[in-house]
Amino acid sequence: MSAPYILVLYYSRNGSVSEMARQIARGIEQGGLEARLRTVPAISSECEAVAPSIPAEGALYASLDDLKNCAGLALGSPTRFGNMAAPLKYFLDGTSNLWLTGALVGKPAGVFTSTASLHGGQETTLMSMLLPLLHHGMLITGLPYSEQALLDTQGGGTPYGASHHSGADGKRALDPHEIALCRALGLRLAKTAAKLESGRGQEA
Repeated sequence: MSAPYILVLYYSRNGSVSEMARQIARGIEQGGLEARLRTVPAISSECEAVAPSIPAEGALYASLDDLKNCAGLALGSPTRFGNMAAPLKYFLDGTSNLWLTGALVGKPAGVFTSTASLHGGQETTLMSMLLPLLHHGMLITGLPYSEQALLDTQGGGTPYGASHHSGADGKRALDPHEIALCRALGLRLAKTAAKLESGRGQEA
């Protein structure tokens, strides 16, 4: 049996969400679990697929098996009018079989996002990603106010999940509070998943 891992699944257009994913992965690894970074392809307006099956750079494209076999999930997307981006929604819409079989029931999950403006829909985007995870029966791990960075942040950061204010040009780097909250989310997911895996082992 392979070692348990947390799937960090995201869509990133300008790089901010992918950088958040890397910081979350560091938190997961600090918690003692493997972080498996995966992305989803952009949606094309063409009738036929035009993108290669393996991206030229960055994380590999996610498969349903990546999701099925994970011990926990961190799901990330930039904001699109207060909602998750279409490529991530398209992938999630294809997970009906996992829902029917209960493959994700009882596994921890968290969400993260990035917006160009500070009040550009971060929290509604996070909620849009949480809804399908609740339908899958996953256990939602937000960010508690015991995280000091959540109280001190002047940029991103919500109790619903990690967030980043990337600026109008999309080039604003993650600030120290945003980095701390990304890592805290990853660490919390890893610790929760490890406890749940341990409990399942004892039941077996």
